[in-house]
Amino acid sequence: MAGHGARVPMTSHPCGPLSGTVEVPGDKSVSHRALILGAMAVGESRIRGLLEGQDVLDTAAAMRAFGARVERTGNGEWLVHGVGVGGFGEPEDVIDCGNSGTGARLVMGAMATSPITATFTGDASLRSRPMKRIVEPLSKFGAHAYGREGGRLPLTLIGARHPVPVRYTLPVASAQVKSAVLLAGLNAPGETVVVEPQPTRDHTERMLSHFGAEIRVDEKDGGRIITLYGLPELGPQEIVVPRDPSSAAFLVAAALTVPGSEVLIPGVGLNSTRAGLYETLLEMGAEIEFEDVDDEGGEPMANLRVRHSTLTGVEVPPERAPSMIDEYPILAVLAANAEGTTVMRGVRELRVKESDRIDAMARGLEACGVRVEEDEDTLVVHGAGPGGVRGGATVAARLDHRIAMSFLCLGMVARHPVTVDDAGPIATSFPTFEPLMNGVGADLRMAAEEVA
Repeated sequence: MAGHGARVPMTSHPCGPLSGTVEVPGDKSVSHRALILGAMAVGESRIRGLLEGQDVLDTAAAMRAFGARVERTGNGEWLVHGVGVGGFGEPEDVIDCGNSGTGARLVMGAMATSPITATFTGDASLRSRPMKRIVEPLSKFGAHAYGREGGRLPLTLIGARHPVPVRYTLPVASAQVKSAVLLAGLNAPGETVVVEPQPTRDHTERMLSHFGAEIRVDEKDGGRIITLYGLPELGPQEIVVPRDPSSAAFLVAAALTVPGSEVLIPGVGLNSTRAGLYETLLEMGAEIEFEDVDDEGGEPMANLRVRHSTLTGVEVPPERAPSMIDEYPILAVLAANAEGTTVMRGVRELRVKESDRIDAMARGLEACGVRVEEDEDTLVVHGAGPGGVRGGATVAARLDHRIAMSFLCLGMVARHPVTVDDAGPIATSFPTFEPLMNGVGADLRMAAEEVA
């Protein structure tokens, strides 16, 4: 499946029990950061388990454009020969970040304190997403940005010639903004400080430390104060990327809802700042076992054994949102199959993802016969219970990989098939989604296969 171009409709049919061992792709968040920090180190870093979805491939291309040598040596195995902190060269062409907000924002941060100029663009979804939240803190270092209204792409960023360290308090819980500021702070003298009132995923802090940066994290008033000491020499590293918990969530959801299912998903990342979904699922009554818990390069991981379960609706506290922000679409599908009502509060950030995910899930679930309510910051799903979702609809994916995969999971357990109008964007994060799902017993078919 391609991430761009003509639409690729796909239909998910009700299926029998799912069973088997499923190796999901590498963690997208860790993969982006491994490439970027490898490019900012001095010497050759080796990465194993890199996600080879389009989002990450676009970040690899961006690192090449800035002068790093980035090459694939095997399945998920990559070498990055870095140019050092402050060593980025000016790219000869526009940097196309495709569908990836993470890639765009982190790469902007990494180059913002080098005296070079770069222009960034992306697909229609990324060009609609707000970049002002990145532009504002980067301007404090001395960078200048010129883009469309609201700081939207295409955007030209002129890096600071004489960067200064900053102290920045995040106005919204955003690991992308935090990470952009920390990456920019690498090439600024003195201490760059990020204050986050609510903790967000901490892959950047962990990996900065792994590459040899001096970074301190202090807990305060329920949040964190992160202090980075600028102008380090980052050393090359061996990185093992854990399997993506956000991708694993779709297998977990399918196994929980399709009667008789049991699947094993090895090596899934279980970073505490990403584990909110699993905490919520256990509260709903999910039967999930965490086996062989281990640690690789500062990132915890485990094998997940998941069995079909009868789920009960819960209220998800708003303070949990940063640790599961990407998993709300698939949680909404699980909630539709649960008994009772699930209330998701504090989810305003979903409205500025690849699509307005609150609206996309609400409209799609309604089309499949599920009763929902929403406001600017809340999504409420009234569960239809096991076997109670009608399905039988075609749902707009809105260029959003997580919306597409969520509704394909719904089709596995609905009474009638569910079609997504475009499964193409799935390739941005989970290019093997279709064969992996079908390999354990799902019945996903492309439009051409429906006719054949």
